[in-house]
Amino acid sequence: MAWMRYLDPEGTVQVAVRAGSSGGWERLRAEGEGQAPGVRGGAWEGDELFAGLTPSGEEARIARVLAPVQPPAIFCIGLNYRRHAAETGAALPEWPVLFMKSPGAVQDPGEAIVLPRALASAEVDLEGELAVVIGRRCRNVSRDEALKVVAGFTCGNDVSARDWQKQWGGGQWCRGKTFDTFAPLGPVLVPPAELADPLALRLRAI
Repeated sequence: MAWMRYLDPEGTVQVAVRAGSSGGWERLRAEGEGQAPGVRGGAWEGDELFAGLTPSGEEARIARVLAPVQPPAIFCIGLNYRRHAAETGAALPEWPVLFMKSPGAVQDPGEAIVLPRALASAEVDLEGELAVVIGRRCRNVSRDEALKVVAGFTCGNDVSARDWQKQWGGGQWCRGKTFDTFAPLGPVLVPPAELADPLALRLRAI
């Protein structure tokens, strides 16, 4: 199973579900009129990420694929792969480096990454990431219970302006990582039950 957010030919935001790897996409119907609940920015509506959506029996008419979610916050961990730390020659920190990206940095899959003009950068870089989407209120959650608040996994691209991150950022990574479009997400959201071991996935940025 996988979910997708998209625009239909009329320009309405929709959500679709695919039951199998080779099946088509079925539009999900929202309760009442308007855009589908639970997929906008801000606090999630309902306990589940896509609460209130039911199968419509209609094939999805996809005009443009959108990022699967519009998160109110994006938390990132630096040097989260040992191999990446070895590539950069950096020592593994005692505590993981934590930084944030602005929700405005989210970009739809397949769309252009827009390079900053006024704060021009000559060292834009990208890193393919496994993005974890939190679908419930996550507060005072133990490590053993952590996966119970995960709605699913998607592909992420951590785009960085390395010069603004390292030379001109004043020690603040977010200055080089949170330009508009510097956080492409998608195209689909896969629930945890579909992945036996997320850590066994192979990620490749192309």
